[in-house]
Amino acid sequence: DFFSLTSSTSFPLLERRRPFAMKLSLAILGLAAASARAFVAPSAKTFSMASPLAMSTVDDAAAAAPAAPVAVAAPFVKGPRIVRDDLPVVYVYDHCPFCVRVRLALGIMNVKHNVHFLANDDIPTPTKLVGKKIAPIFEIPEDDFIMMESLDIIDKVDSDPRFGSSGQILPATGRSDVKAWQKSVQTMLRTLQRPRYVATGLLPEFQQLDGRHAFIKNHQLPPYEKKEWKGDGTDDNPGMDMDEKLRLYAEAMATDPAAMIEDLNAKLVELDDMVYSEHYCSEGGLSMDDVDLWARLRSITIVKGVQWPEKLGNYMRNLSELGDVPLYDEMAL
Repeated sequence: DFFSLTSSTSFPLLERRRPFAMKLSLAILGLAAASARAFVAPSAKTFSMASPLAMSTVDDAAAAAPAAPVAVAAPFVKGPRIVRDDLPVVYVYDHCPFCVRVRLALGIMNVKHNVHFLANDDIPTPTKLVGKKIAPIFEIPEDDFIMMESLDIIDKVDSDPRFGSSGQILPATGRSDVKAWQKSVQTMLRTLQRPRYVATGLLPEFQQLDGRHAFIKNHQLPPYEKKEWKGDGTDDNPGMDMDEKLRLYAEAMATDPAAMIEDLNAKLVELDDMVYSEHYCSEGGLSMDDVDLWARLRSITIVKGVQWPEKLGNYMRNLSELGDVPLYDEMAL
């Protein structure tokens, strides 16, 4: 199957999806542009994408009553486009939420930049840059400056007047409710997302078999813990055999996800109630709350069959367009 150990394998899963994969291979090249087209009138798609769970029934009297005025949150307005002679570079994995934080923030601040997608098994490139395998990495060529850590990178860009005015993105507000929600879906999302990242064969870091195997080797599936999956480097705990890891990933993709997706849809309805508006999640304006939350939610769009409540669905599309970071809807499995 697609997770086979040998590079000569014909990948029946991939072969069965060949017409679909070929179409997506072309589509992915213009995914950002396609996403932008989808957002020309996001409200036009609201009802077709909204979850039935988000729709409440009302009696005739309530339906006939005049609606109370609702305060409408104003969308974020970008500043002028910032284009340096030497563009800054972000080294990322497409699926990585910490990398997405930086890409989203740069897009919101309207800073033109180059995106360098690292293969998941590429150790030399990040090691030459910062001394170890890590992402994201941010480079300002005109200063011969390189740094890592997503929040530090965003602070650096925000504090540098060459990249526009400071304080465009408000500080985090400390949303404990959102953090608790994220923790409550962690196991579910790892089970659904991780096999799909590598099974599409379309994410740039997983274009080659070695990249897919590097991810599977280092990223456990529930209920296994990291130490049990990877080992600790000792003879007593060498970690799980690679053949077994490949089997578990293939098994996860073959398992009917319907029940888990139903649970996820219900959790998204909970989150919809926590999100302040379709433009930002916390009252007061677009903040680092959004940079973190949206970066994590984006990966859910790789799961086919997920139903987004109306406000949350619009939130996902609006920030995708604002930050110029495409969703995975067109390649969802």
